[in-house]
Amino acid sequence: MPSASDPIAAAHQRHWRRNVRLSLSLLVIWAAVSLGCGVLLADVLNAYTFLGAPLGFWFAQQGAVIVFVLLILVYAIRMGRLDRRLKSELAELERGGER
Repeated sequence: MPSASDPIAAAHQRHWRRNVRLSLSLLVIWAAVSLGCGVLLADVLNAYTFLGAPLGFWFAQQGAVIVFVLLILVYAIRMGRLDRRLKSELAELERGGER
């Protein structure tokens, strides 16, 4: 744990925790869609159709890939925001104002 006398290390620690929390959240979503909808719940979802295919089959073949690509996009956008936030925190610390 960074000491109170090292605000830069504390800012980096907060940034890392936010990064890990975001990554874990997106991984849970990815696992729920790919494993949950594509494998575990496929029989239940196959009672419904989407674009002419059984929904469980669609998730296993297409939906999981589409969701994965969208999660990559979400990660890139959110990490850009987190990086800009860290950059502004560090700039503020360099100017002398501690958070």
